[in-house]
Amino acid sequence: MNSIILNILKTAFRTYGFHFSLLLFFLAFSAGFIRAQTKGIFEEDDVLMITISGDLVDLLNDRTGTPEYRPATLSYSDETASAVAIPIKVRTRGNFRRRKDVCSYPPLLLNFSKKNSKQTIFHDQDKLKLVMPCKGDKYVVQEYFTYKLYNLVTEKSFRTRLVQVVLRDPNIKEKKSGPFYGILLEEEDQMAKRNNMISVDRTLVRPDQTELEDFLNMAVFEYLIGNTDWSVQYRQNVKLMAADSLSKPSTVPYDFDHAGIVGAPYAKPAEELLLSNTKNRRYRGFCITDMAHFDHVIAHYNQLKDKIYALYTGHSRLEERYTKSTLKYLDEFYKTINNPKKLKNEFQYPCLESGTGHIIIKGLNN
Repeated sequence: MNSIILNILKTAFRTYGFHFSLLLFFLAFSAGFIRAQTKGIFEEDDVLMITISGDLVDLLNDRTGTPEYRPATLSYSDETASAVAIPIKVRTRGNFRRRKDVCSYPPLLLNFSKKNSKQTIFHDQDKLKLVMPCKGDKYVVQEYFTYKLYNLVTEKSFRTRLVQVVLRDPNIKEKKSGPFYGILLEEEDQMAKRNNMISVDRTLVRPDQTELEDFLNMAVFEYLIGNTDWSVQYRQNVKLMAADSLSKPSTVPYDFDHAGIVGAPYAKPAEELLLSNTKNRRYRGFCITDMAHFDHVIAHYNQLKDKIYALYTGHSRLEERYTKSTLKYLDEFYKTINNPKKLKNEFQYPCLESGTGHIIIKGLNN
């Protein structure tokens, strides 16, 4: 298409004597038009097939110490079914899921150059996190749906793209080469920019120093999905963004593999919380004695109820057994938040001196 537009402009220039600067304008416009036609990686919801090729054995075995970038090629088929190959650098990342005794595959960080990714669906990307299977495909898919759930709650959330990954290296056993599911996670700076905000990395930020409505949206969501593996103070699975460097920051959660709604077999609550398993919900916001502060957020979750349930019904990528148990899990949440007595007991738990609601999870940096 580039060449077609260029030929038309050249003909017009010869025939009508367009001023050269005008020709340059049209060329620039056409290039921008073509670029605009290439949708970004997070603008579609269909599962994308990607292949990562290279010396991958050493990459997948890089499980300790400082991870090393290695050259690789990422390829996919575009909307015309043409093969697109992009040279990238890739390394392992994280801590807990990087451990070989925990996960079959380590999480990866894909490093793109703008020059190589231009006019591909990865244009404008820099470093993308790729969630790899830890203990099976289904838990990746279940975590992906958890991200989609929070997308319903607020735009101040990470967008994701479900992918099927093939690893191409003759030294990798066929059964480990895929395809298997993975999740591409939107970059933090791009998520902030999409919300007309900037990423902030402030230290010693307490939950009560953040934007209250955004924090409550997040804290109630973490309660809904049965996730206790987060904290604002230690920036455990929480990012901060703000309108500017002086404004109160908003909290954005990520990394939900320890949530009860995901059900990963390796996930366990921190021992200090005295919970038997991740299905046991525990509200982990800060102490708020005036329950009126929750009115707006509870109304918001009630308004979203049909959309949240619809997210989990009728999807072939979710096992029927999982869907049924998840709908029951959602039922329990809605029964609690719509019962004033239960709601108060649950959400004022951080106010109890004898409880574990005051415990801050340091966790591992993932």
